[in-house]
Amino acid sequence: MSNVKHQASRHPQHLRCAQRNFFAADVRYHVPGKSSLGGDYEGVAQVLEWLGRQFELSGGTISAEVHDIVANDEHAVALITVRGERAGKQLEDNGVQVFHFRGGRMSEIWSHPADLYAVDDFWS
Repeated sequence: MSNVKHQASRHPQHLRCAQRNFFAADVRYHVPGKSSLGGDYEGVAQVLEWLGRQFELSGGTISAEVHDIVANDEHAVALITVRGERAGKQLEDNGVQVFHFRGGRMSEIWSHPADLYAVDDFWS
């Protein structure tokens, strides 16, 4: 992940271009919780803005370590650990992300943190 962060800091426009290729134009990203980051995001622009806000609010410390992925042509489930630091708080949460694919691109994503209260507190 550090290499991705390094490339993003040096070439943010290239990273945003690459990310656009991952998502269907009408992608929907469902984020649980009551923090300012919780909600449903629709379209590539909103999803990329949400990802950028995480990076910005965490001072670039937010990261996701993938433990395993189970997938077929239409769906994937990723087991992840999300880590970050923000305003003197630290986050380490195991979670699950569920992906639906259409035409080889992500068309819908659901995030399921293990400790939603801790995630909400981190982003508050």
